[in-house]
Amino acid sequence: MSDAFTVLWTHDVCRALRKAGRVGERPPVAFSGVHSSLPAWTGAKAGDEVFGLHVNQREVFVVSRMRVVDRERRGCCGSAPATWEDPACPGHDDWSMLGAGGCGAEPVHVDATPVRFDMPIPGELLARLTWRNRRGRTRRLKYVVDGRLENSVSLQGFYRLTPESAAELADLTAGAASSR
Repeated sequence: MSDAFTVLWTHDVCRALRKAGRVGERPPVAFSGVHSSLPAWTGAKAGDEVFGLHVNQREVFVVSRMRVVDRERRGCCGSAPATWEDPACPGHDDWSMLGAGGCGAEPVHVDATPVRFDMPIPGELLARLTWRNRRGRTRRLKYVVDGRLENSVSLQGFYRLTPESAAELADLTAGAASSR
């Protein structure tokens, strides 16, 4: 059974995606790290889904829906760094803004929907989204007021969704794809 997760993409990441002209393109890779400078995709395995989220003016947007293909270093990644100054994955420079420069960055190959910034999560869905930890405890977002997110701190990181919330986000992204 596959799981689903969310990862928050910061303003800097999203600004870099726009500046590099990546809107409308499908990322082939994202990056996981061992340091707090980069979300660790702990627990994600092949077949799992990850929803890349962005918060802008208190609205939460789904930027891309990614299915994990593998977490292996492949030929497309380029040569492994010999020193700490070398790029982590020179073969993926076009997508380095997704974390290639993070401490201990490791590639996560994905099959993703195109990057977009026009798919808001409706306020009523935002208020009921639920995540669960490894011990099975669930939590909802803090700071949701009138369908808007007042503080993004509870989204920062890499978190496992409950199956119900994963299905609702999947429906949202499938509906947006079919309406284009």
